[in-house]
Amino acid sequence: MQMREFGRTGMRFSLLGYGAGAVGGLMVRGSAAEREASIGRALEAGITYFDTAPAYGNGLSETHLGQALRALKVTPFVGTKFRIAPADRGRLGAALAEGLEASLKRLGRDSVDLFQLHDPLTPAGAVQGISQAELEAELMPAMARLREQGKVRFAGITALGETAMLKRVVASGAFQSAQIPYNLLNPTALSPMPQGLPGHEFGGLAAHAAAHGVGVIGIRIIAGGALSGEVERHPTAMPSVAPIASAGSYEADVAAARRLAPLVAEGVAASLAELAIRFALTPAEMGTALIGTASQAQLEVAIAAAEKGPLSAEVMARARALLGG
Repeated sequence: MQMREFGRTGMRFSLLGYGAGAVGGLMVRGSAAEREASIGRALEAGITYFDTAPAYGNGLSETHLGQALRALKVTPFVGTKFRIAPADRGRLGAALAEGLEASLKRLGRDSVDLFQLHDPLTPAGAVQGISQAELEAELMPAMARLREQGKVRFAGITALGETAMLKRVVASGAFQSAQIPYNLLNPTALSPMPQGLPGHEFGGLAAHAAAHGVGVIGIRIIAGGALSGEVERHPTAMPSVAPIASAGSYEADVAAARRLAPLVAEGVAASLAELAIRFALTPAEMGTALIGTASQAQLEVAIAAAEKGPLSAEVMARARALLGG
């Protein structure tokens, strides 16, 4: 498994990271034996970073991930997150500390390597999200205290929301990681692309992050499963998935993904899922790209894709052409 320096943290992450989210669902709805087998295989393949959050299964992902890691007696890099509840407004610093303590208890750990804000960054007055004032006055100081206490090694954001604000925050030096949606249907977080492609509003955000020494975590790399080209969901997976930074519906994303089928027919990749994973791993700015799975078979596809490595510039251009770019 290829390893990369993660921003300026000094940590080296596997290029493919393990997503323990609710979309794939294995860490939420799989059996204990399935969870341990999956994590054991990921570690065997060289995966070193595991990502979770309280929002995944209402805490089940954290609990199950912690149980599996203890059962396997391993301590890989682990990151979790904090999401604002309506009652948290006006007490964000205290809520952040309480959220971390609850996460650590579920994980069975004294600290986490990454603690990331899970809400989008939005202008003041938005119903959902974190404003610049809340970030600077409450969350940044609270996160700094948690780092001083040794409970958090590094802080991060989920880079959704107002692009200008995201770029300011990334350049501020207050955060060391940024989770950014990046996939074949939304490729412009890392490189300028034709305006006709979905997601052009991201305008190089990940390249901006990398330039400021912020580690980039690729999320939604197969668009919640849509880049498999299959509408039918695995029984363990989330039954329905709302797109993030791609088309208006999961079905529309699947239809777009199917336009890439000629590349599979030509032997460029064994499947659309493999093509999507290799696409996400290709840019030099990518620190680690998260894959969420519903089964051991899906994990094996991801591992095999990572072993095949990046796509060539020619294949990248061909994919763009097929998507209408």
